[in-house]
Amino acid sequence: MPQMAPIKWLILFLFFFIMFYLIMNFLYFMFLKNTKMKNFKIQLKNYNKFI
Repeated sequence: MPQMAPIKWLILFLFFFIMFYLIMNFLYFMFLKNTKMKNFKIQLKNYNKFI
């Protein structure tokens, strides 16, 4: 079935694009969560000093 080749390429491209997107989102949100938690702890320490 040579006429099915472009559909297979499209499926492979979408699969790898979705995998890349999910991995990038996972890494970005892990980094964002780590930075937000650090900033949140610093803000809590400063808040406790003001109390």
